[in-house]
Amino acid sequence: MDRIIEILKAVHPEVDYETETGLIDKRIFDSFDVVTIVGELMDEFDIEITAEHMIPENFNSAEAIAELVRTLEEE
Repeated sequence: MDRIIEILKAVHPEVDYETETGLIDKRIFDSFDVVTIVGELMDEFDIEITAEHMIPENFNSAEAIAELVRTLEEE
């Protein structure tokens, strides 16, 4: 989780990722941010994030992103 938060802070350092649950819904992240984050996550965790994973629920919070990473690592 710490590494995920580091990746997110590189994109938007002003956000409190411990509590924020609307990163997509509140438009804190735009599409370019998501593409950047997805690339970093795939490189860092050696996972493949496909179009089917690109739904707001998977990117609205650091916890949701961590859950996505855990799920993909288990596949």
